[in-house]
Amino acid sequence: MAAIERFLAGLLLAGTAVAAGAEPFPSTYEPLPSQPTLITNAIVLTGTGERLDGASVFMNGGVVEWVGEGEAPEDSVIVDAAGRWVTPGLIDVHSHLGVYPSPGVDAHSDGNELTNPVTANVWAEHSIWPQDPGFARALAGGVTSLQVLPGSANLMGGRGVTLKNVYSTSYQGMKFPGAPHGLKMACGENPKRFYGSKGRAPSTRMGNVAGYRTEWIEARKYVEDWAVYEEKQASGDEDAKPPKRDLKLDTLAGALKGEILVHMHCYRADEMLTILDMAEEFDYRVGTFHHGVEAYKIADELAEAGVCGALWADWWGFKMEAYDGIQENIALVDRPEGGCAIVHSDSSEGIQRLNQEAAKAMARGQRAGLDIPPERAITWVTANAAKSLGILERTGTLEPGKMADVVLWNGTPFSVYAKADLVFIDGARVYDREDPALQPVSDFELGQHLEVTP
Repeated sequence: MAAIERFLAGLLLAGTAVAAGAEPFPSTYEPLPSQPTLITNAIVLTGTGERLDGASVFMNGGVVEWVGEGEAPEDSVIVDAAGRWVTPGLIDVHSHLGVYPSPGVDAHSDGNELTNPVTANVWAEHSIWPQDPGFARALAGGVTSLQVLPGSANLMGGRGVTLKNVYSTSYQGMKFPGAPHGLKMACGENPKRFYGSKGRAPSTRMGNVAGYRTEWIEARKYVEDWAVYEEKQASGDEDAKPPKRDLKLDTLAGALKGEILVHMHCYRADEMLTILDMAEEFDYRVGTFHHGVEAYKIADELAEAGVCGALWADWWGFKMEAYDGIQENIALVDRPEGGCAIVHSDSSEGIQRLNQEAAKAMARGQRAGLDIPPERAITWVTANAAKSLGILERTGTLEPGKMADVVLWNGTPFSVYAKADLVFIDGARVYDREDPALQPVSDFELGQHLEVTP
C-alpha cells in the first residue's frame, strides 16, 4: 500500500486538494441548538446488544452523556417515556432520496449517469435535491442518517455520500462531517442488461468482470505513475511533472487505499464470491454487498471476510437473479461471530419503516429457530449500518460521547403499530409527532400562494 500512500501525497503536492480536510465540496453541517434532555423510564435498546428496562438517556451538548442511571441538571427538559422504547437513530445505507426525489418525474431522474459503464468520476451529492419530501417522511420513521448512492446501471456508478437527515438549503449542509465516500459498484443483470440492449459492452456477466478488472488495472497504473513522480520529486528532480489528473481514477485510487468504501450491488452467491476473489487480486476491500438475496448461502464466507450484507427483509422474484431469495436471509447472515447483517431500503417508501422491515426479518429468523431478541435486531438498522458507512465511532449506538441521534417510539419498534414520537439529531428535537411545528415540510410541498383578483 506504500505506492498508494505516495500517490495521495503526490496529489496533495500537486495542489489537487485530495487530502483529508481539503476535499472539495466540504460538509457545512452544524448541529442545531439543543437543550439538556433527559428521557426517563424507558425501555432502551442501546445498539450495543443491550436492553435496559426502566432506564434513562441523558443528552447534553449534542452528545449522549450517559445511559441507564445518572444525574441531570435542574434545567433539563424531562421526557417521561413510561411504556415507550428508545433506540439509536435509524440509518439507511442504501437510499436514492434526493437523486430520485418525489414527484418521480423525468426532470428529477438524476441517479444514473447512463453514458458509460464506468462513471466513477461522478458524485451522487451533486444530484441531491434537498427539498425532496422523502427526507421528512424518513425522519418521521426515525431515520437520522442515510447514504445516498448513484443507481445501479453501471459497473462503477460513482461516489455515494452519507447525510444527516436534517433540513438544509444545500446538500453540503446535510453531509455527515468526516464520513467517507462510498464507491457504488454493481454486478449481475443491471449493467449487462442496460448496455447489452444498446449493443455495447458489457452484455454478459463475463463482460462485467472483464470491465471491472480493466478499470482496476488502469487505476493501479495511475497509482504507480504518481508514485514515480513522487520519488523523482523527493530526489530533487526539478523537471518532474505530475501525471494528468483523472477524476475517475481519483475515485478508484481512493477505493484501493480504503479511504473510499466499496458498496457492491450483487444478488447471487456465486457472483459475490467472484467479486471477493477480484478484490483479493487487486488488494482492495469490499465493505458491503447490497441486496444480496443469496447472501445466506455464503454467510460464513462473508463473516470470515468481514463483509456486511445490506439486505431486504422479503424482496425477491422481481428478476431472475432475485428468485432464490428467502425471508430468513438477514437472520442467517447475522452470524454471532463476525456477521454484519443490515436492513436497507433502496426505496423512498421502505425507508419510512425500516424498523418494521427489521421486525419481519426477526420474526422469520425466530420461526426458523434462531434466537433473535430486540436488542440484537435493532443493530441491523443502527450499529451495523453505521459500521458499513464508516461512522460507528460517532453514531449508531447510545454510548457516552456519541452523537445524540435518538428515537423515542410509542411502544416496541418491532410492531406494525410502531411510530416515532420524538426524533433527536445531535440532541436537537427535530421531529415531534404531537407538534406540527416539528414536522418538517419541504418547501416544494408548501407550493405557491396565488392571489386571484376578481
